Amino acid sequence: HCAVARSESASTDTARSCERADFSPHRHSRAMMPGMAETITGIAGLKEREGQHLGYSDWLEITQERINQFAEATGDFQWIHVDPERAKDGPFGTTIAHGYLTLSIGPMLAPQVLQMEGFRMGVNYGCDKVRFPSPVPVGANLRLGVELKSVEELAPGQAQVTYVYPFEVEGAPKPSCVAEVIVRFYE
Repeated sequence: HCAVARSESASTDTARSCERADFSPHRHSRAMMPGMAETITGIAGLKEREGQHLGYSDWLEITQERINQFAEATGDFQWIHVDPERAKDGPFGTTIAHGYLTLSIGPMLAPQVLQMEGFRMGVNYGCDKVRFPSPVPVGANLRLGVELKSVEELAPGQAQVTYVYPFEVEGAPKPSCVAEVIVRFYE
């Protein structure tokens, strides 16, 4: 997937969908604006941005349909997620997204913030700390922030990268999810 790494062997359709415009010398400040993806090339490019906030995705509305589809996919039909009538009298006054639905939206929103080049592949290695400090009510707008926390070279041409993904609900005082996401890249 182009959000993780652009491969020389990628299909034409995938490569075409991953193309991004070249950015000016001020691309770092532009990347802080929603929807302005930054391209980072190779391990050297990652190291240049280590410890920096890379930007935000656009807002995404969380619909009841999306919540119901996630419930179908996972078998998690708890009423706070899928029963709008019962949820009206619940602790949140409406249905809320599953915490893991929020986390799973990361791969969809991350390409709006960050594009990787110069790698044969990248693979998800896992997550360290994942927390869900506040709910995502149905109808809320959600966005992803991305911080490049650390870059660790494992071997020549191989690096383990830890990102911090804060998911924010528009107007909420606390993030809905904060996760340390680990990816391994291979040049």
